[in-house]
Formats: sequence, structure tokens, C-alpha cells
Amino acid sequence: FELLFLVANFELGVMKLILIRHGEAVPAVNGDDNNRPLTGRGQAQAVLTAKYVTEQCQPDLFVVSPLLRAQQTLAALQQHFPDVPTVVYDGIKPDDHSQPALEWLSNLQQQSVVVVCHMNVIAYLAGLLQQDDPESFHLAEARVFEQPVIAAGLSIELDRFIPKLA
Repeated sequence: FELLFLVANFELGVMKLILIRHGEAVPAVNGDDNNRPLTGRGQAQAVLTAKYVTEQCQPDLFVVSPLLRAQQTLAALQQHFPDVPTVVYDGIKPDDHSQPALEWLSNLQQQSVVVVCHMNVIAYLAGLLQQDDPESFHLAEARVFEQPVIAAGLSIELDRFIPKLA
């Protein structure tokens, strides 16, 4: 009976995961990478990406890096979904390894999760999800994945969005 219940949940429960790289940020000053704000262009990119995400899903959870540029990119999305809870996760900064991040994400129970973070961790995370080579993300690019659970090799990329500014 338990096995049938698990199989039924597996077939019905499809999780959506959207990975977003932050928008364009100002260069680091005196080596301070943590507090780099978005440029005006980066803010415009974040707005376009947020609009795209609103057309893809109703998020259940936002996960974001503690770095300012990721926080500001997420802020554009939070304007559309002010009641969605946000978790600041320290393991998705630029130099972090993707495997621990994937393991952490695999423990989430929400059906629709949006993650905003950085190169290189996001490219490696996307690669792990599909058991493929990492592929660079453009600034403020969003990639939509679907999977029964968040785990290596179980995801299918449904779509990607790269904001185009004039």
C-alpha cells in the first residue's frame, strides 16, 4: 500500500524549478564582491525576467544568495509575488560548489521554487540537474526545469529566457 501511495505521488507531483542568474552589477570596489548593486541595465533586466517568471508559474518559495545583486534581482520578482516566502541560502554564492546546493535544494517540499544566484554555481547546478556539461547563463537569464523531485539527472529543461534590452 505504501509503495502504491509513493508511486501515485511520484506520478502526480511534478516540481518546477526556475534558476535565475542575477542582472548586471557594478564592478567590485576594493575587492568587495558581496555588496555590488545592480546597474540601471541590471534592474531593467531583472524586471523583464520577473515578468517572464510570472507567465511561467505561481512560486511557492524563493531561494536567494545573500549577495546584494542577487537580492536586488529577486526584489523585482517579489513585487509580483509579495506573499511568497524567501529563504536566503549561503551555499549559492559565485565560488560555491553545486553538489551541496543540489543536496540542500533536494530537501525542499515546495512544488514551485525560484532560485536566484550566480555564475559559476548556477551553471554547474543546471548541469547536475540534467547530468550534462555546465552551460553559462546570461545576465538575468532564467531557465525552467521540471522534475518529479530535485535530484541529479531527473530534470528536463522546459524553457529559457534571456532578457533583451534595446
